[in-house]
Amino acid sequence: MQLQVTNSPFNESQAQLLNQLLPTLTESQQIWLGGYLSAMSLRGAGALLAAVEPSAPAAAAQGILPAAAAAAPPLSREVTVLFGSQTGNCQRLATSLSRKLEEQGFTVTVSAMNAFKPNTLKKVENLLILVSTHGEGEPPDNARAFHEFLHSKRAPQLEALRYSVLALGDTSYEFFCQTGKDFDQRLEQLGGQRLSPRVDCDLDYDEPVADWFEQVLGSLNGPQNAPQIADQAVAAAEKADEPQSAYSRNNPFYAEVLENLNLNGRGSDRETRHLELSLAGSDLTFEPGDSLGVYPENHPQLVAEIIAAMGWNPDETVPFNKKGEEGTLREALLRHYEITVLTKPLLEQAAKLSAAPGLQALLAPEAQQELKSYIQGRDLLDLITDFGPWNVAAGSFVSILRKLPARLYSISSSYNANPEEVHFTVRAVRYESHGRERYGVCSVHCAERVQPGDALPVYIQSNPNFKLPANPDVPVIMVGPGTGVAPFRSFLEERGEQGAGGKTWLFYGDRHFVTDFLYQTDWQRMLKEGVLNKLDVAFSRDTEEKVYVQHRILEHSKELYAWLQEGAHVYVCGDEKHMAHDVHAALLTVIQEEAGLSPEGAAAYLDNLQQEQRYQRDVY
Repeated sequence: MQLQVTNSPFNESQAQLLNQLLPTLTESQQIWLGGYLSAMSLRGAGALLAAVEPSAPAAAAQGILPAAAAAAPPLSREVTVLFGSQTGNCQRLATSLSRKLEEQGFTVTVSAMNAFKPNTLKKVENLLILVSTHGEGEPPDNARAFHEFLHSKRAPQLEALRYSVLALGDTSYEFFCQTGKDFDQRLEQLGGQRLSPRVDCDLDYDEPVADWFEQVLGSLNGPQNAPQIADQAVAAAEKADEPQSAYSRNNPFYAEVLENLNLNGRGSDRETRHLELSLAGSDLTFEPGDSLGVYPENHPQLVAEIIAAMGWNPDETVPFNKKGEEGTLREALLRHYEITVLTKPLLEQAAKLSAAPGLQALLAPEAQQELKSYIQGRDLLDLITDFGPWNVAAGSFVSILRKLPARLYSISSSYNANPEEVHFTVRAVRYESHGRERYGVCSVHCAERVQPGDALPVYIQSNPNFKLPANPDVPVIMVGPGTGVAPFRSFLEERGEQGAGGKTWLFYGDRHFVTDFLYQTDWQRMLKEGVLNKLDVAFSRDTEEKVYVQHRILEHSKELYAWLQEGAHVYVCGDEKHMAHDVHAALLTVIQEEAGLSPEGAAAYLDNLQQEQRYQRDVY
C-alpha cells in the first residue's frame, strides 16, 4: 500500500519516507509502532525515550504503552560493520562510521569481508555493509568469498538480523552498484529486516553517505542527534584520507607541473605521458600503491560546441554546485560538470526538459537495449544534437549534470626517493565514435594542454589493499603490462630506498619493444643496481603469434611456484576486463600443475593467498 500525498496530512518528502519504511515492517513492528505513536500523543515527545528504553514495561503498567510494545526486547547495542573495497573508499568510510558508533555507546566490530568468518553471521543482530562494485557488476576482491557464501546453499536463515547496505558505484556503468544490490536482496531473502533502505552512491557520495548514516542511527539509537553525527562521520572519513594535510578530495591541492614527457618512441601509435608534480607546501605524503586523484578540464572545443548548439551566452552566470558557488557558463562546463559521458539518470532528467518523442521512447522499459546502445560512446553534444534544440535556461540545464569527477592514476614514484614530488603515468585515449573524434578527458588534457609551470588540482587517495609487504626481505612478483607497470616503479624505488633484501620479479608487456617499452632505462638501471632481480617482457606485436604477460608466467611456471613457496607476494595492476582474468587463470594453472592440485585445490590456494594479502590487485 502506497501513501498518497493528495489525501494525507504529509508533505511529499514525508510521504516518500513513510512509503520506504512501511513495506519493510513486520506485523509485530507495526503493532509496536502503533502503540508507540499512541503513547507520544498521550505523553508528548518524551514518550520517544520511554518507548525505546528498558523502562518501557513500567510505562505499560501505567497504561501509557500497549503490552505488545512493552514486550519488545531492548535494541542490541552491538553492531558489525563489513566492508568490501577495491580502492579503499568503503574501508575508510567503514572505519570512520564505526568510530562514530562507538562514541554513541555501541560495541562495534569492523572487518573486511574476507577477514570475517561467515559461520558467525547467525550471531549478528545489527549488520552494516559498505561495498563497492567492480568491473562489470562484480564484487571487489576482498568481498568475493563472502558474496559467494551468502548466495550459496550454506548461507543460514537470518530472521534475527537487522541490516542496511551502503553501495558505492558509478552511474556511467551498466551494473551500477550491483554488488550492493546483490547483498541487500540476498539478506532480505534470508529473512533479514532492514534497519534502513539501501543507498546507492555515485562518484560524488558525501551527501548520500551522510543521509544513509543518519537513517541507520535513527534506527539504532533514535533520530535526535543523527544528522549532526552523520555529518561528522563523513567529514572524519574525508580527513582520514590525509590526516597530515589540509588538502583532500573535496579540497584539492594545485600542484605545479615539473615535467611532462612522452614515454613512447617515435613511430608509436600510442602516447603515454609521464608527469612529475611538486607537492611542496601541501604536507601531502603517500605510500607505494596509493593513487593520485586529478581533476581535469573538459576540452574547450566541446564546451564551445555545446554552448553554440543550445544558443546560450558563455558569460551567463550559472551555479557551479549545490553550495551556492557560481560563475560563467563556460567555466562551469569546462571545470565543474561532466559533459563527455551519458548515463540513464542524466537522460531521465533531460527528458523532463525536452518534448522530443524519441528521447521518451528511448527511456521506455522495453527499450533498455536501445538505451544501452545509445549511451555507449556518445556525449552531451550528441544528446543535444539528437533531441534538441531545447528551449531551456542554461542554469536549469547544468543543474541536471553530474559533477566532473576526478580521475585516479596509480602513483609511479616513491615519496622517499622523490621528496615533495609525485609522479603518475597516463596513456592518451583517442578514438572515433558515431562520426566524431572522441578522447579521454584527463588523458588528453594532460597530453595536449598541460605544460611545465601549469598547476593541476590533485589529492592523494590511499589504497590499503595494494601495499608492499611490511617485511622488506619478502620476495615480490609484479605483473603490470602497459600503464599497469606504473605502481611497480614506485614499489621498486621504495625497495631501493629501504635497501630491501627480498627478491623482485617484474613481468611487463606492451605492443612493440622499440617504441612502447615504458620506463625501459629505469628497469635497466634497477637491474644493474640489484633492486630488480628478474625482468620478463612480452611485446605482442613483435612476433607473428601474439605473446602476453600470462604466457611468460606459464613459461616460468616452476620458478614462479618456487617463489610462492618461499613466501612471495604477487601484485597485478592494469586492465581488469581481459589481462587480469588471463593472469589469474595463468596463476591457477601454475599452482595446479606445480603443486599437483585439482582445479578446486588451486583455487583454494590462490584464495588463501588473497586472505593473507599475498595476492593483491589494482585493476580497472
